[in-house]
Amino acid sequence: MNWTEDQLKLALALYCQLPFGKMHSRNQDIIRLAERIGRTPSAVAMKLVNFASLDPEIVNSGRAGLGNASAMDRKVWDKFQKNWDAEILVAADNLGIVPEVTPDASEEILPLSIDTSRRAEVEVRKKQYIFRRMILSSYSGVCCMSGLSEPRLLVASHIVPWKNDADNRLNPKNGLCLSSLHDKAFDTGLITVFPDYSIAVSPEIRRLTNDKFIQDALVSCHGKLIRLPEKFHPSKEFLEWHSQVRFLR
Repeated sequence: MNWTEDQLKLALALYCQLPFGKMHSRNQDIIRLAERIGRTPSAVAMKLVNFASLDPEIVNSGRAGLGNASAMDRKVWDKFQKNWDAEILVAADNLGIVPEVTPDASEEILPLSIDTSRRAEVEVRKKQYIFRRMILSSYSGVCCMSGLSEPRLLVASHIVPWKNDADNRLNPKNGLCLSSLHDKAFDTGLITVFPDYSIAVSPEIRRLTNDKFIQDALVSCHGKLIRLPEKFHPSKEFLEWHSQVRFLR
């Protein structure tokens, strides 16, 4: 039986939120999706690996997936790339893995007005949750600057902030996995990532030579390359924006 477009959207939404190494038939998220759409866990896992064959970062790493993606697979993949916010929010919500309100809602100050409706607030929280899952899975739960891997200290950081680009709030190429410290430094422009993926630390804190913590935690990153994610490499266009607009030179 051929996969429907709706089934493929659910599968792709799950693909975006799982590390490549967890795309197997024993994964509980895969098992739940299989039960929902009436397919075997093995069939769902195989479909996720088919999507991997369309992912340039996976292919360039030497893990080419199964390589037999269908025309419909490609169509759904292209739809996600062109409109992340519209596509993945609905699909991820339908997967049943998005809680109504999450404990990670404080990661970024959200542009909610005082009279924001409860429904709108919940949608924002869901978007944050989805974005966090995508970013942490892509970076294997490791800060791309420091190597820190404690999830309670990790933030899915937007390169171009939420309030500045409504079209790319859920685009995983607009995200970095950072420690809470590096996220704050990135958000305030004290640190940036250039389009060649090298880290630059602002002269404003590089000159603080008497602060050993600053030197060890931040200044030591200057000139190094970030640890790239296994999928959805950060967009060079977004990195250029941050380095030009937010970075304190």
